[in-house]
Amino acid sequence: MESSTLARSPKSLAAAAAAAIVTLLLGVCFAKLLLLLSRQNPTRRKPNYAPIAGTIFHQLLNIHRLVDYHTTISRRHKTFRMLTPSCNYVYTVDPANVEYILKTNFANYGKGELSYSVMRDLLGDGIFAVDGDKWRQQRKIASFEFSAKVLRDFSSVVFRNTAAKLANIVAEFASSYQMMDIQDLFMKSTLDSIFKVGFGVELDTLSGSNEEGRKFAKAFDDSSCQLLRRFLDVSWKVKRFLNIGSEAEMKRNIKLIDDFVYKLIDNKSEQMSKQRGDFMKKEDILSRFLIERERGSDNIEDRDTTAGTLSWLLYMLCKHPHVQEKVAQEVREAIGIKDNAAMDEFAACLTEEAINQMQYLHASLTETLRLYPAVPLDAKCCFSDDTLPDGFDVKKAIW
Repeated sequence: MESSTLARSPKSLAAAAAAAIVTLLLGVCFAKLLLLLSRQNPTRRKPNYAPIAGTIFHQLLNIHRLVDYHTTISRRHKTFRMLTPSCNYVYTVDPANVEYILKTNFANYGKGELSYSVMRDLLGDGIFAVDGDKWRQQRKIASFEFSAKVLRDFSSVVFRNTAAKLANIVAEFASSYQMMDIQDLFMKSTLDSIFKVGFGVELDTLSGSNEEGRKFAKAFDDSSCQLLRRFLDVSWKVKRFLNIGSEAEMKRNIKLIDDFVYKLIDNKSEQMSKQRGDFMKKEDILSRFLIERERGSDNIEDRDTTAGTLSWLLYMLCKHPHVQEKVAQEVREAIGIKDNAAMDEFAACLTEEAINQMQYLHASLTETLRLYPAVPLDAKCCFSDDTLPDGFDVKKAIW
């Protein structure tokens, strides 16, 4: 009687079928697990992964002080992991690991597809965004060009002239006892120098007379900041697809950058087509790269590292007046000029020979770079499973 009642109940039949299916699935999963365990080599070493120090949410909460946040963690763990929904990031400050990744096993670590997808909108296929043959080809061309005497001589003149302009501006602020943003001034001066050396044009953001150049500089700064946010924002591709929020702003900035740079390239190409003579004697990088059919340059990225290092150097000299005085005395002795000399005269004396005598200044710069690295975070992707010198394992595609 009970069995006939069960047969006549559709709900009971459905429940029984569901229970049977679940039991079967659990049985299959259990069987597969046993099979995998039986195939494992009992003598095989268990993976040794770096400790987990936080997640992407901790990084987002500390986005305004991200480097300081990572530095605090690194005092507890020289190698640690940060978890994200898409992948795991391994951070290391162990010198042996750093040398292993950047030198000893360099071929196994690169920028990877994730980094390329994040940076390509702004940097394209430039040397800062690519790996492999593209990277080697561009590095070879850049190394050759920067070793050319005509470019070195031209760069020295440009840097001296820009330094004189900067010194005059700083002197005006100092004489009127006004506050100034020295890092902003360094950023502008290095950008002006890079554009003169790289493109052969006067951007002149230092004086603020070039409105187009000012807009370009701001667009590039904002886009660079957005690149960093992309590494932490799991929804950036959705925002880009929908053209909303920060990604919509970045799209506008990149268009402004592209229009500005390609206008320079087109003008330079037209200028070169009208000129005669040995093009390899051209002083700016763009003219020389166009001969090799290389459109564009990644030298703009050097601006932040140069300006950042100079800002930290000035900060450290202000904190240590005795070091500041030693540096000043060494500079005076090396160039052999009076204290009341004009800035232009002072800059003209800053030759390579004079600078090579400034060993204490060189030591101060080196110590500044040690304490405040120009590139505090260098992201690399692991191309195949590896073990770092400190014993921690890194899986393929881990950052």
